[in-house]
This record gives sequence, structure tokens and C-alpha cells, in this order.
Amino acid sequence: MKLYGSLSSPFVRRLRLLLVAQPYEFISLNIFETAGRETLVQLNPTRKVPMLQDGELVIFDSGVIFRYLCQKLQLPVLSWADENRLTMINAVNDSLVELLLCQRSGFDTQSDKLFFNLQHERVTGTLQVLEQEAVVGQFADWDYLAISLYCLLDWVEFRQLADLMPYPALQQFMQVTKDRAGVAQTDPRLAG
Repeated sequence: MKLYGSLSSPFVRRLRLLLVAQPYEFISLNIFETAGRETLVQLNPTRKVPMLQDGELVIFDSGVIFRYLCQKLQLPVLSWADENRLTMINAVNDSLVELLLCQRSGFDTQSDKLFFNLQHERVTGTLQVLEQEAVVGQFADWDYLAISLYCLLDWVEFRQLADLMPYPALQQFMQVTKDRAGVAQTDPRLAG
């Protein structure tokens, strides 16, 4: 199996952590440079990372890759409640990716514009709910859900995209999980 993705992507990192004990090849792509972009376009018409190649099969999107790996590696599937939690994690990730891309495109994402306001509202509201979920121990097991949450929160700190100070349970979760296998080796700060 080959996993393609960028070193700094939280969506890629969650799969790298899930596969930490599995044999696979990680192929790092810089999708904003010509060579990485060409590889991405050849393999994935959505032009997004991650993507997984297993023989002739190429799978797009971290969620679909996770479902494929659950079947292939006989991993437990998520409950419906955990699927909803993952949807919340993904919503925050997606909004912050959009805001980061807008910032890098020269937009003032703090301006009073509907798109930016909706993204900030989604991030704040969802982090508040995830905080409450962490308070009651919903992320106690180091599974795909907890891995995804950790990758989101660490990426938020790495990119300085949101203030996590109002979320002590999420901060505690990060402290408890930062020494898990593969976390240091997949740190987005290593991407340079």
C-alpha cells in the first residue's frame, strides 16, 4: 500500500497514525509545487490529499480510505455517535483549511464577510461541543476518532488558526496523547 499526502495535512496525518504498526509506503507530496501537483492530478481528479493506492486501486478522501482500511485490516468501524463526532472534527478541519487558503490568497479572514463569519462560527461552536465530549471521556481510547481529534488540534496550534485556551479538556487530551506511537514522527512541524 502507498499513502500519498502532504506532511502537514491533518487528514493525511491521521491515516499515518492509524497505519503506524502496518507495512505501507508514505509518499510525501508538495501539492503546491509542479512535481507534486502532477502526481496528484494523475492519481486523483479531486486534486486533494490523502489518497491511498493498493495495487491498481486508488482511493480518495481520508474518510473513504479509513473505511477501506477498516475492511482490509479488520479494524473496528465507528459507531453512529462516533461518526457524528468525526463529522464535527472534519467540519472544523474543513473550515480552517478554507480560512488558511483564503489567508494565503491575501484575504482578510477577520473581515465582516458572510463566508468568513460562517467559518469562524462553525469552528467556535464545534470546538465547544468537542470540549464537552472530551470532558465526558469520549476520546479516551486511542482510535481513529481520537487520532483525528489530536491531528486537528495539533494542526490548529501548528498553523495558529484558533485559540485553544478556552478548551481545557481538549488541551488536556492533547497532553495525554502527545507521546503516542508515531505522533512525534508525523509532527507537521517536521515538514519545514
